[in-house]
Amino acid sequence: MKKLSFLLFPLLLTACGTAEKPVDQEKPNIIVIYMDDLGYGDVAAYGATEIKTPNMDFLANNGLRFTNGYSSSATCSPSRYAMLTGTYPWREKGVRILPGTAPLVIDTSMMTLPKMLKEQGYHTGIVGKWHLGLGAGQLDWNQHISPGPNEVGFDYSYIMAATQDRVPTVYIDNGDVVGLDPNDPIEINWKKNFEGEPTGKDNPELLTMNWHHGHNSSIVNGIPRIGFMKGGEKAKWSDIDMADHFLEKAQEYVTIHRDEPFFLYYAFQQPHVPRTPHPRFVGVTGMGPRGDVIAEADWCIGEFMDTLEALNLLENTLVVFSSDNGPVLNDGYYDDAVEKLGDHLPAGPLRGGKYSLFEAGTRVPFITYWKGKIQPGVSDALIGQIDLLSSIAQLAGSDITAADSKELLDVFLGKSTEGRESLILEATSRTAFRKGDWLMIPPYKGQKVNKFVNIELGNSAKYQLYNLADDLSQTNNLVESNPEKLEEMKEEFITLRGSGFQETEELVLK
Repeated sequence: MKKLSFLLFPLLLTACGTAEKPVDQEKPNIIVIYMDDLGYGDVAAYGATEIKTPNMDFLANNGLRFTNGYSSSATCSPSRYAMLTGTYPWREKGVRILPGTAPLVIDTSMMTLPKMLKEQGYHTGIVGKWHLGLGAGQLDWNQHISPGPNEVGFDYSYIMAATQDRVPTVYIDNGDVVGLDPNDPIEINWKKNFEGEPTGKDNPELLTMNWHHGHNSSIVNGIPRIGFMKGGEKAKWSDIDMADHFLEKAQEYVTIHRDEPFFLYYAFQQPHVPRTPHPRFVGVTGMGPRGDVIAEADWCIGEFMDTLEALNLLENTLVVFSSDNGPVLNDGYYDDAVEKLGDHLPAGPLRGGKYSLFEAGTRVPFITYWKGKIQPGVSDALIGQIDLLSSIAQLAGSDITAADSKELLDVFLGKSTEGRESLILEATSRTAFRKGDWLMIPPYKGQKVNKFVNIELGNSAKYQLYNLADDLSQTNNLVESNPEKLEEMKEEFITLRGSGFQETEELVLK
């Protein structure tokens, strides 16, 4: 890992000067580093040859790199819901890609990963992207915002409400908008603009980044967003400083809580759009902003890991690294992601990407690292982010489990290779079924390719059946040659999925 950066070195000097070693803990710290739209092929340790990710590679090469690790969904909000609750996102109709004004989708009575750890004596924190809704509807952004992360188990939360491309473009500290001037109140409308406010659609002369599709509403820092916002000028974030800002908050959190067991959910915004690398990283990859923000995120990970090392926390901290879903290039802005891609393959050998039921939608980088406790290696065990709740509960001494979350602690620690038998995967309210080496995608109506992002969605008039052990790129549909396997997969899928899926997914059950 690199030496500590000039940016945050004074903070760490202070921390190291006050406590060279943390007090002994029986319970290990837990950190989840969660990327946003990072593909299976975006990391050098997973086969990328055109982009350097030395700090992600450090985790992979000194920890356990999973080749069959899955997010629960091919989109962000559902994956985050599943990871925090241990519950499949398709069980709750409201868990979809959420607007910036959505109410909280996690019921405050539900068991969650941070809530479980709080019960075991952990301090719990989230820094970064939330995108699981806030409030109960008709939210006033000028008052204390509740319910939110603090009401579902987090002692500390420093977040953006949704995504970097959605309003409101402000940071929220434990339920309060940071830097808000009460004389300049925030107004948000998801569908209608405020009179006299410029938009990306009507005022292209004000843009520093042009929109391609969907992102043509309110303009903040020269970038058109989704949704309309008025006021709150002093509270608006600086896009190019966002990675540094969240890094500093994550470093502060572990420094403050180094003497007690803690759980930190460090949720990156990269490489989600709009891709706004700090000037230090502009041009470092030659791939345009998408490549540059991956390099920026990798640097942040290195700085954060250096902080843990400086605080002597690595030997007592489990780090889980993954991504909410697979990759996408053009996701709403003209930013040269396609034009400057070169030979880089964000999905690696996989088919599809974000929004897709093909493998690249949900098979993501998945790494566990624990210095001195997890032996470096590669695991082919089938695991899901949904399993973190039950597995970490076992590690923390809790007997809590969730219905959809399997207890796989020994698999995460490299002591076993016996992963899940099966897993249901979701993409924009459609589901598929992975069992053993086989993947079945039921028939779905709708377009086969998302014309905006140019990604195959997995829709077909017929069933699809793939043996991933022999055909990782899903080029050979084996329905005709394996009718018995198809019937077996269909029967088990319908049993697990339940009877309600027919209306929501328009399955053709023939």
